[in-house]
Amino acid sequence: MTAAAPEPGSRKEPQWAMVIDLQKCIGCDTCTVSCKAENRTPPGISYNVVIAMELGEFPNTRRAYLPRPCMQCDSPPCAGVCPVGATYKGESGVVIIDHDRCIGCRYCIAACPYGARSFDFGEGYDEMIAYAEVQAPEYGVRRGPRWRGEAPIGTVRKCTFCLHRINRGEEPACVETCIGDARYFGDLNDPNSVVAKLASSPRAFRLREELGTQPRVIYLK
Repeated sequence: MTAAAPEPGSRKEPQWAMVIDLQKCIGCDTCTVSCKAENRTPPGISYNVVIAMELGEFPNTRRAYLPRPCMQCDSPPCAGVCPVGATYKGESGVVIIDHDRCIGCRYCIAACPYGARSFDFGEGYDEMIAYAEVQAPEYGVRRGPRWRGEAPIGTVRKCTFCLHRINRGEEPACVETCIGDARYFGDLNDPNSVVAKLASSPRAFRLREELGTQPRVIYLK
């Protein structure tokens, strides 16, 4: 399904969520690659990692995969420890980083129980022509190139569900490109949406629910 931006004057703000069907994930890493290309992340930073696991005992073994974006928690520990309020929960449920306020203290990285945050040391892909000239969309406003110091360096970065794409009425890049159709994206406020129905499935679970973080990324086992 295609995400739809809220209509002007609508009474309810959409509450975005993602459902990932682990039975469909084949570990191809297309989500990782498309996310990196979409968000122009520097070396060593990937918002969508896929964790590979070996299950069972030889000779009865099998591979399983766990994609891990930012969980967009409803009670995000990262926001609670930020001393300058640079991390906050947006109205649509996406956890946002204000790169103009972030001081790079990295408390949020330590607080995230999912390892979903990374520090931007300012590295780039020098061998790629014009890499540093292209805007990273998560900054929200047009910035100059990193090499001139106009784009943020020394701040924390993470998945935002491709909020810039959502605002254009598109799905996150990882959802759009998933080869196995393992990812679903939509509005939890809409009981008729695919994600709302899947979230109430007996197969549904969230990572580390005991922590009370209330993730917006829901898995199907």
